[in-house]
Amino acid sequence: MNNSQKLDKNSLLDMYRLMVRIRLFEEEAIELAKAGLSRAVVHTYVGQEAVAAGACAHLSRKDYITSTHRGHGHCIAKGADLRKMFAELMGRETGYCKGKGGSMHIADLDTGNLGANGIVGGGIPLATGAALGLSIRKSTNVVISFFGDGAANQGAFHEAVNLASVWKLPVVFVCENNKYGISTHYRKAFNIEYISDRAKAYGIPGVTVDGNDVIEVHKALGEAVARCREGQGPTLIEADTYRLSGHYFGDNENYRLREEVDTWKQKDPISRCAEVLVSDYDVTKVELDHIYQAEAARVSEASETAKKDPEPKSTDMTEDLYDPNFADIKWVAFERPA
Repeated sequence: MNNSQKLDKNSLLDMYRLMVRIRLFEEEAIELAKAGLSRAVVHTYVGQEAVAAGACAHLSRKDYITSTHRGHGHCIAKGADLRKMFAELMGRETGYCKGKGGSMHIADLDTGNLGANGIVGGGIPLATGAALGLSIRKSTNVVISFFGDGAANQGAFHEAVNLASVWKLPVVFVCENNKYGISTHYRKAFNIEYISDRAKAYGIPGVTVDGNDVIEVHKALGEAVARCREGQGPTLIEADTYRLSGHYFGDNENYRLREEVDTWKQKDPISRCAEVLVSDYDVTKVELDHIYQAEAARVSEASETAKKDPEPKSTDMTEDLYDPNFADIKWVAFERPA
């Protein structure tokens, strides 16, 4: 890790704690899937925790994020309630979507999470729209849009980034290049060295960072978020990372070699952060064990509590689907930012 001396001990400990929480949540989500308790496909974030932790460390509850189908880490980093998340995975009425949305549709407007998205790249234009709203209100708040390498080839990506650039909107586009779009290696889908090189076409900064180094992610996002708050417009950040688990629980992963996975396990973001805390910050392994144990208890309690929560009633089936007052909404015209 680089630049560790520029980050204070408590901040790094907070990010380490958050990464552990995300990892343990995902491991429990896999166990729920094994037991047949989760009600939808579970795409885990194992191995990518440093991106969410390093990025969201710069955000307040009044800042926003948009997420992906692999969105649990983003949700947790933005302050989501673990019990509500587990309840949603298990189809309980106490879940974020009352048990009707599942893993890929968790949103939490109270913490500024505009939602995960089952559509590849679907959150990118939503983030740009939210950034437009902030710009119109002359707010200093920002939006971070998380998406994968596969989404960078969607038309919505190009349209949204172009518009954000033209209007200097306060949005940071964070591409989590975890190397595979389902089973297709990104090298088969891009004829450029770095996905961040695409920023040149839109006249905005483009940066590739080590996505398994939480300090490096934190530094890059800090600079990008500061640009947004100062009215200088968007940045495209490519986080070079890797998903250690399959595309989803049950994926046989026959498209990649185990040697490749094992190589990336040696770059585990949590282990790397722990090494820096011990070597550069005089944190003891006992302290790190206490953090792990506390987070394990927190995750376990949330899961066990959610298991006891009730399922939606059949009479609730048609609720939350359509607002009959939608036709009465008064649409307001706006002028684009100067």
